Amino acid sequence: MVFYFARCLVCAAAVLVAAVAPLQPALHRYEAVEPHMGTLVKVTLHAPDEDAARAAFAAAFARIRELDATLSDYIPASELSRVTTTAVGTDVRGSRDLIRVLAASQDLAVATGGAFDITQGPVIRLWRDARASRRLPDSEALREASARSGYRKLHVDRAAETVRVDEAGMRLDVGAIGKGYAASEALAVLTARGIGSALVAVSGDLAFSAAPPGSRGWRIDVHSAGPASGIPSVFELTNAAVSTAGGREQHVDAAGRRYSHIVDPARRTGLTDDITVTVVAPHGLDADGLDTAMSVLGVEKGLALIESRPDAAALIVHRTPDGTKLLPSTRFKALAAAQRRLD
Repeated sequence: MVFYFARCLVCAAAVLVAAVAPLQPALHRYEAVEPHMGTLVKVTLHAPDEDAARAAFAAAFARIRELDATLSDYIPASELSRVTTTAVGTDVRGSRDLIRVLAASQDLAVATGGAFDITQGPVIRLWRDARASRRLPDSEALREASARSGYRKLHVDRAAETVRVDEAGMRLDVGAIGKGYAASEALAVLTARGIGSALVAVSGDLAFSAAPPGSRGWRIDVHSAGPASGIPSVFELTNAAVSTAGGREQHVDAAGRRYSHIVDPARRTGLTDDITVTVVAPHGLDADGLDTAMSVLGVEKGLALIESRPDAAALIVHRTPDGTKLLPSTRFKALAAAQRRLD
């Protein structure tokens, strides 16, 4: 295991405390990066010394590694991969993590009428191949893959902790929700070890706890549309998760159009609308799933979905030939107003 540390003193002045209270140790900033879940995972934390930081990093990355072995659709031996072959027509016990992610995914699938659907693995794989070959998937292959998909063919029993699938050849893909879950789970490990201020970044999925010493919160980029938008581009946030979904980085350009890596199950195609969705929620399991669901639903239905979630806020950045629009949910507007007052 290789760690990359960035260390800086964050307590520069002595603090007067009551005689009965022990002096708190000065905290230092440390960073470590490791490859997991098909991307780079970066952990930033504040600890009293390098030994404490090393131990915390080891525990956080061990949790990420455990979840990768559970939730990856790239790893043939992962629990997720095995369940689609062993649970055909029969109930199979699943681990706590697998059941929690699958159940949350199915809840979101029902709430969105299938716009969010982790059973679209066969279709998603065709679009992955398209990004590599830069050629659109064959329409007949897409129809056949779609016939093996559909959230109603997946059954998750929370109480019994079992999974069943209705059809052989199904493939589950939790890439649109698993990374956010992993970020928050790794953060929980750090908190349990006494690390009070930390941030875990799994690609575009962030989870963070209390503010770094001497600051009001973690500085989180929420858009790049510029100051004329009226919404601050950077928020200072604590104790939350932030996830962003968009097709600007992963896409295929073919036949004069750009197709996102985010697939619309109803059309069996990558999204063609140029929108980026950022969601703020208490846990990455919520934020990560919602940003994808909103992307598929589109602007109006996506905003209606987030308004129905009292603990979540979202910003849609919609780019069209006529310009860029920033469309915040009600609670995101409140966050933006609070940020402007701080500034």
